Amino acid sequence: MRASYFKHSLKFLIPSGTSRGVLSEKESWFIIIKEENKIGIGECSIIKGLSPDPFFEIEKNLDFICQNIQLGFKELSKTIESFPSIIFGLETAFLSLESTNPFEFENSSFVSGLKNIPINGLIWMSNFSEMKLQIKKKIESGFDCIKIKVGSLDFKLECQLLKQFRNEFKKSDIEIRLDANGAFKYEIAMDRLKKLSDYDIHSIEQPIATKQWDKMSLICEHSPIDIALDEELIGIESEIEKNDFLAKINPSYIILKPSLLGGLSKTDSWIKAANSLNIGWWSTSALESNVGLNAISQWVFNKNTKLYQGLGTGGLYSNNIDCPLFIKQGKLCYDSKKKWDLNFFKNI
Repeated sequence: MRASYFKHSLKFLIPSGTSRGVLSEKESWFIIIKEENKIGIGECSIIKGLSPDPFFEIEKNLDFICQNIQLGFKELSKTIESFPSIIFGLETAFLSLESTNPFEFENSSFVSGLKNIPINGLIWMSNFSEMKLQIKKKIESGFDCIKIKVGSLDFKLECQLLKQFRNEFKKSDIEIRLDANGAFKYEIAMDRLKKLSDYDIHSIEQPIATKQWDKMSLICEHSPIDIALDEELIGIESEIEKNDFLAKINPSYIILKPSLLGGLSKTDSWIKAANSLNIGWWSTSALESNVGLNAISQWVFNKNTKLYQGLGTGGLYSNNIDCPLFIKQGKLCYDSKKKWDLNFFKNI
């Protein structure tokens, strides 16, 4: 068994506004494992300012992993506990290696093309007119769940945007999810949540900044809109911590990004904890290329969840890997007749 890695900077087709500034590119590293005539491929996806991985130590740890790949995933993962994105990449690379097809982890009606995954359409932060245009395009392309980032515009403008939306589309037509990325100060958060509730909102992610568990617990208890936690989950490791955290805050939903939580197995433990407390969940990408997105999509499909997933990011980049994944009518689909572009991995 031997391993290597290479870096790839994904270029956004259109610079995309987030709570951490406007993104024009994003780094990923690809781990390649070879054993006899088999190959495994995994992706380590980093979002600067959000991913907890120490950025300047990534390649040093990837070097160590490649030099010691014979130790296997279980032993190697113990050495990189503070690098959740590398754990995700390594774990999925080994799953890929163990599969008959390195891009299809197991047979399912998703990879056979018989079934699909309902997803939300993401509206990036921008000015009022541009966000209206984004929403229009998502509706026209068949999405019936829209996720809108709030907290970047004047609050009255954001309410105006939602009001215009609801004047045209009822709750039964389109589900609206909001993501505040911690933008509201606690003192005004409840007032804003009450005003936003006028627009039949399904849920809002992270209304206040992280690490304010007592305040977040009160918001979850009294908010007229269901609260979903996202960034708040990062860095919570043990099953005891996860259960205590969820029991204390008691959100309606948690949002799972395996690249930020330390891989699929560790994300499974979040699902177990959430299910024990009757807390809902859905998964989203951490802006991975199609390699990481593919792994998350196949993993979540087998969970049989009915909620919309946040997996519509494959078309963001001009230099993504051509693959069987595609979006149609607000659903993530897999074209079983289409091949992956192996030329992308010519570095190996």
